[in-house]
Amino acid sequence: MAANFGAKSTTEDVLAGVDLKGKRILVTGVSAGLGVETARALVAHGADVVGAARDLEKAKRATSEVSKTAAETGANFELLELDLASLKSVRAAADKLVADGRLFDVIIANAGVMATPLGKTEDSFETQFGTNHLGHFVFVNRIEKLIRDGGRLVNLSSSGHRFSDVNLNDPNFETTPYEPFVAYGRSKTANILFAIEFDRRHRDRGVRATAVHPGGIATELARYMPDGAIEAWVQQIQEQRTAAGEPPFEFKSVPEGAATSVWAGVVASADEVGGKYCEDCEVAELLPAESQVSTISRGVRGYALDPENAKALWKKSEEMVGEIFA
Repeated sequence: MAANFGAKSTTEDVLAGVDLKGKRILVTGVSAGLGVETARALVAHGADVVGAARDLEKAKRATSEVSKTAAETGANFELLELDLASLKSVRAAADKLVADGRLFDVIIANAGVMATPLGKTEDSFETQFGTNHLGHFVFVNRIEKLIRDGGRLVNLSSSGHRFSDVNLNDPNFETTPYEPFVAYGRSKTANILFAIEFDRRHRDRGVRATAVHPGGIATELARYMPDGAIEAWVQQIQEQRTAAGEPPFEFKSVPEGAATSVWAGVVASADEVGGKYCEDCEVAELLPAESQVSTISRGVRGYALDPENAKALWKKSEEMVGEIFA
């Protein structure tokens, strides 16, 4: 019988007894937080890991323990330069992997930014949509043939997808007033929809895709928020949860936060998580359309799982980046 995991499960809990020797896994965003812990947990159980990051010097410092753990287990850990806010960098990183030719069993698209001020990527996309979604969209699709048959894609999303559906008429906030968390919500919904459509396109060869919410974790992701904003936000969430009769919100530890990524990537069955949104090491429930829930409650909005919405986002994304993907 499969073990039951939950919100307090850690990476070591979900990987207990799991041998990943012979597996090769790509993790983006290994310069801090969840990416570092995800890489550490995977190499600790024998997987070879390629860690991608924008700032390689920062990533080297952040992953020093990952490298030591890899040496102890006989795993291989290497770094790849990848700036998701630059399609030139994204394409160069993908080309390097394609030229190398080695296959991956799992890709964990972990990197991202949250609640940034209004800004543009190098390619003039709104920062959060461009970094969180379009950068990964191009990178993953360019290396799609490197995913081994039966492999898996895990996109890091968030309960923040409830802030907003995607807006395909104005993805760059050219006519819409900019709000940092609305932009974040759009990008996180896009992460789910990308997984839904990628799963549909590649399941015939056994490649499945899923999106995960790691939970509320105090990491570098909140670095763009002003002083006191996190505290005020948590207080608001607590008031909402109290009014709804929900238990108080508690931050997860980083190992607890990374557990769902690892669970969805190498522990859960492909059919269980393929084309789904997961949280707390299980598939999330669909929220009723009329429900009013706090952002850090459980569940997924229907618009984030809508297959037609996913197809439309894929088409719009291709138009924006100037590439067509199979």
